Amino acid sequence: MANPKPYLSIVIPVYNESKRLPLTLLDIDKHLSKVDFTYEILIYNDGSTDDTVEVVEKMKKLIPNLRVDGYQKNQGKGTAVKEGMLEANGKYRLFMDSDNSTSIDQFEKMRPFIDKGAHVVIGSRDIKGAVMEPPQSLLKRIMGNMGNLFIQILLLPGIWDTQCGFKCFSEEASLKIFPLQKIKRWGFDPEILSLAKKFGYKIEEIPVYWINDTDSKLSPFSYVQVLLEVVKIRFWFWFDAYGLRKKPQIK
Repeated sequence: MANPKPYLSIVIPVYNESKRLPLTLLDIDKHLSKVDFTYEILIYNDGSTDDTVEVVEKMKKLIPNLRVDGYQKNQGKGTAVKEGMLEANGKYRLFMDSDNSTSIDQFEKMRPFIDKGAHVVIGSRDIKGAVMEPPQSLLKRIMGNMGNLFIQILLLPGIWDTQCGFKCFSEEASLKIFPLQKIKRWGFDPEILSLAKKFGYKIEEIPVYWINDTDSKLSPFSYVQVLLEVVKIRFWFWFDAYGLRKKPQIK
């Protein structure tokens, strides 16, 4: 008999995270051991060259509903998220960062919107109620605010934080959006949210508690790369590179 579909899938893309990931998994297990819904935890390996996969395999003995998949050659966070969200089995599928910047307990803030039928709910560090500790440097805040304004103008007016790595999609939305995703690295967030908007899904934005990782892998060049990819996405929509005019839109 097949296992029943879990209510929630937690997808964590990883690249060389053998040191930080165990604490994240323990924190997830701590919170999910108390919930009233079924779940799975899917670690999606983006071609790690360290012992990330071996670490996860060992932790499967401690943490229920944990599994790992992925590929051998690094392709980028966007690809790992895409493949993980499509492989996940949950009725709702949430991807989060391996450094646990936003703890899984913040999912409880999403549930009221999900219970009302929302298909896309995203975490935000830039709306009322959000907390970031410690605060980002002045340079990162300026770059982030300017980048957000640029993304709003070109693609997503009214969305204040496209880059927070804590986003939840229904199974229906996941199966519509992620097969069309083209961006492999940092710019995938504006792309999947633009696709959600194109399909007619309302994007709910909730404030989260965010622990600012001073060892973040996001370099200043990554900010520039995201903005260049936003321009690319805008052109793809103009020229219907996704073939959306041939696809029925939801009402």
